[in-house]
Amino acid sequence: MSETTTTPAFGQLDGQPVPLLAITAPSGQQARLCAFGARLVGLDAPDRHGHSADIVLGHDRLSDYQAYPTYFGATCGRYANRVAGGRFTLDGAKVQLDLNEGVNHLHGGALGFDKMLWTVDFHGPDRVSFSSVSPQGDMGYPGALRMTTTFAWDANSRFHIVMTARTDATTVVNIVNHAYFNLAGGGNVLDHEMTVCADRFVPVRQDLIPTGEICSVAGTAFDFLTPVSIRKALARDAAMQDGFDHNWCLNGPQGSPAVRLYHPGSGRGFTLSSTEPGVQIYTCGMMTTPVPGKAGQTYGRFSGLTLETQKYPDSPNHPQFPSARLDPAQTYHHAMEFSFFTA
Repeated sequence: MSETTTTPAFGQLDGQPVPLLAITAPSGQQARLCAFGARLVGLDAPDRHGHSADIVLGHDRLSDYQAYPTYFGATCGRYANRVAGGRFTLDGAKVQLDLNEGVNHLHGGALGFDKMLWTVDFHGPDRVSFSSVSPQGDMGYPGALRMTTTFAWDANSRFHIVMTARTDATTVVNIVNHAYFNLAGGGNVLDHEMTVCADRFVPVRQDLIPTGEICSVAGTAFDFLTPVSIRKALARDAAMQDGFDHNWCLNGPQGSPAVRLYHPGSGRGFTLSSTEPGVQIYTCGMMTTPVPGKAGQTYGRFSGLTLETQKYPDSPNHPQFPSARLDPAQTYHHAMEFSFFTA
């Protein structure tokens, strides 16, 4: 039976209490959320013996989410991923965004959606909905944006994340969930086996800005069309010693399966479907400074991986990429569905 759990003591922000909100699936799996960054804080999954573990990276205290810029579990935007020079042209007007990664813009800027205290619109046994407003000019973006993020379990114990937005003036929108997954519940993810339904990827420069090309995965470290471990994939190319932080161009229509992730040691796995055309997979290879995690853990290189379904990085500067434009008559709608299994 589904149940609702609230833990008021998770932390405070500007004098306001920020509770930890729990939702439970018919299977008994639980997800834990908080309004700071409309964030996925924890997600439990059983192994092949029925033993449950938290499979997302995060912290035990709100103050750690404020102190460490890892984006653990957060709703990121207005434009997640990178924009070269923080600049683009929209309907002939030049737009300059906040620069928070050297000379580039990342994940909505220094005060992106991940730093907002969202409003809890609804909290029931199996779902939580958050909302917030990004005003005109926020981090340099045109148009005021009203957005919602909903986390929910369905009757089949599939986990859904749905992000929507409306604008009052033409703008660009690319909102992602930035959860880091580790199906082992600890250690590293190098032995996780992954399948990505993509036969193309987006090459990047040294600063991780796309070159503008879209290349085949054939014969490269990026070929996950059949299951392969992260470790074996990286070993294909000596230049990939710091791991992946790249966008794959997904095959198939909206809502199609995008990624299958499996940990042979525990038997835990899930399939992720998405409405978005791409997925940014970051394998945490550049987390060189240790970060304190949950229950006394310390996170470092390859401690987790992200599956950020999205528009492609720097799309506003590449007309050959899927458009991130949002007009006032439109609704931005980004849905993710996680279907869990054990093997």
